[in-house]
Amino acid sequence: MHRSKLCSGVRPTMGQSGMPAFFPNDPVFSSTGVRALLAAHDWRAHPLGHPDSWPPELATAVRMSLDSAFPMFVAWGAELRLLYNDAYAALIGDKHPAALGEPFQQVWSEIWSQLLPIIDTALSGKSAFFEDLPLTMQRRGHPELTYFTFSYSPLQDGKGSVVGMYCTAIETTERVQAERRAALELKLSDALRCASSPTEVLAMAGALLGEELGLTRAIYAEVDDAAGTFTVPHQWVAGGTATLSRASFAFDDFGATLVDVLRAGETLVIDDVFIDPRCVDFPTRYGEERIGAALAVSLVREGKLVAFLTLHHAEAWHWTPGEIRFTRETAERTWAAMEAARAQAALRAERDRSRYIFDTIVEGFSLIAPDWTITGMNAEGLRICHKTAAEVVGRNHWELFPEVTGTNAGDMLYRVMEQREAGAVEYRLPQIDGRSGWNEIRAFPTQDGGIAVFFREITDRKRAEEGLRMADQRKDEFLAMLAHELRNPLAPISAAAMLLDIGTLNETRVRQSSAIIGRQVRHMTRLVDDLLDVSRVTSGLIELDRGPLDMRAIVDEAVEQVRPQLMARRQRLALHLPNLPLNVLGDRARLVQVLSNLLGNAVKYSPDEGVIDVSAQAVDGRIELAIRDEGIGMERELLERAFDLFAQAKRSSDRSQGGLGLGLALVRNLVELHGGGVACASAGLGLGSTFTVTLPLAATSAAQLPQAAAPLHGGEKLTLLVVDDNVDAATTLAMLLETLGHDVYIEHESLRAIELARSARPDACLLDIGLPEIDGNELARRLRAQPETAHSVLIAVSGYGQEHDRHQAIEAGFAHHLVKPVEIERLAQLLATVRPAARAA
Repeated sequence: MHRSKLCSGVRPTMGQSGMPAFFPNDPVFSSTGVRALLAAHDWRAHPLGHPDSWPPELATAVRMSLDSAFPMFVAWGAELRLLYNDAYAALIGDKHPAALGEPFQQVWSEIWSQLLPIIDTALSGKSAFFEDLPLTMQRRGHPELTYFTFSYSPLQDGKGSVVGMYCTAIETTERVQAERRAALELKLSDALRCASSPTEVLAMAGALLGEELGLTRAIYAEVDDAAGTFTVPHQWVAGGTATLSRASFAFDDFGATLVDVLRAGETLVIDDVFIDPRCVDFPTRYGEERIGAALAVSLVREGKLVAFLTLHHAEAWHWTPGEIRFTRETAERTWAAMEAARAQAALRAERDRSRYIFDTIVEGFSLIAPDWTITGMNAEGLRICHKTAAEVVGRNHWELFPEVTGTNAGDMLYRVMEQREAGAVEYRLPQIDGRSGWNEIRAFPTQDGGIAVFFREITDRKRAEEGLRMADQRKDEFLAMLAHELRNPLAPISAAAMLLDIGTLNETRVRQSSAIIGRQVRHMTRLVDDLLDVSRVTSGLIELDRGPLDMRAIVDEAVEQVRPQLMARRQRLALHLPNLPLNVLGDRARLVQVLSNLLGNAVKYSPDEGVIDVSAQAVDGRIELAIRDEGIGMERELLERAFDLFAQAKRSSDRSQGGLGLGLALVRNLVELHGGGVACASAGLGLGSTFTVTLPLAATSAAQLPQAAAPLHGGEKLTLLVVDDNVDAATTLAMLLETLGHDVYIEHESLRAIELARSARPDACLLDIGLPEIDGNELARRLRAQPETAHSVLIAVSGYGQEHDRHQAIEAGFAHHLVKPVEIERLAQLLATVRPAARAA
């Protein structure tokens, strides 16, 4: 018994025998109902005592309750004994009149746990108000879900102690259920309207009924009336509830008389299957399927029972008129929605068959009515347009695609619609929402006066065509530049050769002519080297000879290479390098090539007496080296492709040394091979340019850095054999070697060279690779195999400079591989390492 928070109840003394004094004073004492029951009650043995001895607070509360037209009760004392009025008696149903004077917990045992927190609040001295509180009560012999709006307020005795409570309550079940079911009906209507199949309709209806009415099952059954059976294609079950044991049943399994109600189109209502006379003879079947109460609505077509919707509770349940009405209305909506879903499914199937061919087309397709309304568009068309079907179908074409108006595509569509002749165009899309490109559009007239439009994206094709056109243009420009760059040095070479051929020049003129030839040959060599380097880098054939380097030394060496050009144009070079080492791990020759190329560009495109600035700094573990000039600058279009192959600004008459457009592409590739990057910037034409090279710094000590190469020595006098089928190349190389103090034999045929080598026994052999009869690699193998030349140092001198050419030469027995034209300084350095003592006796 609940006693917490309740002070000791007043224990009034027993009144005298006879009529209680509390009620005769009431002017309506003779009335019927609760007041009469209270007046006629013998209070002598009641725990509350005789009303004459009730505390004034209790008497006042009871009188106030009896006088109220609203349902009210008073709960007094340690056991909260109930005293209430006629309106409350009507509300509690079968519990009246036995509930008068009984403990609250005993009267409302089924909802006691739910109300206990509210009662505790009132007994603690605070009022509690609740609106539309759901309570499952048993006031008519069965559970039913009800809703109440009520307030609990504390009752105090004369000392201020809480000794009970009083309550004003209004049942709102009908209003709440009406509101909820109206909302549910609207929700169901909306949901069923969107259902695309009968199965989806049944799932929605079953779930809504089951959850709203607290069912254990909601079942849809299809009937074979002639066979007296029904099958269950769909059923909704609450959590923890099993489905029916079988998918098909006979009506006789549940009572044959039930089917008569359903055939008549009436609603079947069973509150308790174990007492309903129509079901009592089948307790086993109802027990096995856990059916305690059932409600069924039938579907009758042309006098035949075709289906029914039935609801189950596991225990006995009183189906209220509201529940029956809601179920019947839901069933009617369900039947209608299922028929609509079946019809729509049939229409969709027919439509899908018609549209299948269009949806499988790999290009966009749309139908446009004579008034320019789009009546359909396939999936590929929607993808190309970046729209959904809802955004397209039913819209006016020109309102949806206003950007087409006035274009070649728009003119073509108007022409097809008006002239009823097919047309086609390639249409360049305008910039809309950040997208652009090309479409190919073809239109054909249709029989209804509209047009059918086929369209597909050709952006990739157009870009490929543009790329090919640009590549072809760059190729033509490159070939023109190559011809120009090669003709430039050939002209002075040719003139100098003619002067030397005359033979009447003095020594000064000879030296001048020789210097001209040397300079122009070096220039042509650089052009060819650039071509070969780009080919090797882009083919992935180049290998870096990495080592620890100080970028300050690289800068110094690159500056030395361009110093003659600087002096010739009276340009000033400003170096801003830190005192601390800027160590990197890289290929010395390649990095010098990178910087000398950038410096050479700066010199070439800067005015005479201009300033070129070179600065370097370490930033976040990387070195940033910038080369700034005051030259011609670059337009934005050139900035975007400056590092592409063959990229050059427009050539003008004062820029005769434009080059091949290979240098910056080579710079970028070499820098990226070192794990770095290169960028260019310019404020515009005439405002100079800045090239920035970024490389990762290496943690390298100064002791690890390479030392400057020692000066070359001529070495001892050697006997050399030069083999080359190019007579001029062999002769000029022999002349250079003789100027270094060596004895030189020349041979132009490879087989005769073997015989000459046996007698000459050279200290070193300089062999061309591209020889007739047998190539230089095979010649090297034979020289290495014969005793007279086994000791000779073999040096390949070839026009083949790819990495695999070098490997083949080494495998054939060559000690060194040089690329034509040979750098005489490097050759002299190699020969200085050869000793005459190496010759065989």
